[in-house]
Amino acid sequence: MSSFEEAETEETATCLHLTFYHPGQAEKMMFRCLDFCRRQQLRADDTAKFGRDSSLCRYSLVDTRVSRIQFSLQFYRKLHSSEYAFEIKNLSKKTKLTVNQTELGYLNKTDLPWKCIICFGEYQVLAEIQEGEAVDYFETHLHLAEAPILQERCLPSLQPVPENGISPSFPPGQGKSPTEIDENEM
Repeated sequence: MSSFEEAETEETATCLHLTFYHPGQAEKMMFRCLDFCRRQQLRADDTAKFGRDSSLCRYSLVDTRVSRIQFSLQFYRKLHSSEYAFEIKNLSKKTKLTVNQTELGYLNKTDLPWKCIICFGEYQVLAEIQEGEAVDYFETHLHLAEAPILQERCLPSLQPVPENGISPSFPPGQGKSPTEIDENEM
């Protein structure tokens, strides 16, 4: 048997991609302590903490308006399942945290959806979970957004699109209410 045949099966780790945005990031450089260049591996039983206190938080934000520990993310396996997930907990007594418009007060926690927007203060964080098989560890990969995440990821327009796929262009003030058009008039 060759060494290739005897080698351990390579497993992929669940990776949590986090894209950060703050309107004052260029001037205040609050993300300067975060490593945006590479994936970081964490043990499955580690809690990823985000906040101002670098001695308590793995991910430190340089901003006096951020709590010493703002929030934490815990990796876990769902009961009676082989699925892995993350739980987010608000650890700030002063600042509410929202996850896709669900407000979390101090010590409230919820499961992190596979794709969501986390907000606190003026911070916006897009979280996306990339599934993997590894049991003993997970990874984080941090990204920096140049534009507000909420504007980039806004819901699709609620304006109806006709069956022909071409949206009508109305002059300002017209077309505010739907009008019925017979197919033969088109």
